[in-house]
Amino acid sequence: MERRQLQYFLAVVDHGGFTNAARRLHVAQPSLSHAVRTLEKELGGLLFHRLPHGATLTPAGAALVAPARQILRDLRTADASVREVLGLGGGTLDLASQTTLAVDPLAKLLGRFRAAHPKVLVRVRAPETGSDVVNRVRNGQSEVGLVESGAETPGLAGLDLAEQEVLAVLPADSPVRDVLPVTELAALDLVTTPPGTATRWIVEEALRGTAEPRVVVETEHRAMIVPLVLAGAGAALLPRAMADDARRQGAVTVPLDPPLLRRGRMVWRAGPLSPAAERFLALAGPTP
Repeated sequence: MERRQLQYFLAVVDHGGFTNAARRLHVAQPSLSHAVRTLEKELGGLLFHRLPHGATLTPAGAALVAPARQILRDLRTADASVREVLGLGGGTLDLASQTTLAVDPLAKLLGRFRAAHPKVLVRVRAPETGSDVVNRVRNGQSEVGLVESGAETPGLAGLDLAEQEVLAVLPADSPVRDVLPVTELAALDLVTTPPGTATRWIVEEALRGTAEPRVVVETEHRAMIVPLVLAGAGAALLPRAMADDARRQGAVTVPLDPPLLRRGRMVWRAGPLSPAAERFLALAGPTP
């Protein structure tokens, strides 16, 4: 079993077929198909059902996906470790973060990391749900993930991040006030993301046990939330870093009473990590 075979196999999985995979890898489709057929012969069974318009995994192929990702991850870790010893630098750091944690603390951490390790390529994926982040870490697509503290992360190592305050973000013509009682949230027209997302979880947590949120605009595009608030469509609940950015654009921000605090968690698989991931975790805090 060769690295190239596994790379080609996963490319077919990720891009839904041999034609798309060959295009993304910039290789001839016959070469890619031959490599996958050779892998199937070595393993003793078909990995894909070949269809007129794509390919789907067989049960055997589905069983290979997670181990294949981990094998390639381990090979990259070994390569990076050798390069580190030889003083060559470089390498790649693959991260996944829920969007509410990408602005703060991830952006600040990556700024410090890049200043210390300018030759490392950093790739950040931003699934909206905590389960998607956890799955990426589990299957080896990302080495480190940032999730809201409510996400379930059994089997992963991790550390809790610093608490952050959540603020109410109101349209620009709203009266300025010192605090907004949580009991008044139920009366607000709210702009938020769909159920199951981190931003929606903040809203539901704030009103838990009191009332149902009055959602007037539900959008999958989190970047629309602040523009919608500024346009007068409704109010939003956002972590302080995002709320402060909205305030600079003209929104009114108000602390909640009692304060609503949220905490993120950084997670990673147990076992060897790349030198880049180890250095990044060292910036975030001591590992357990």
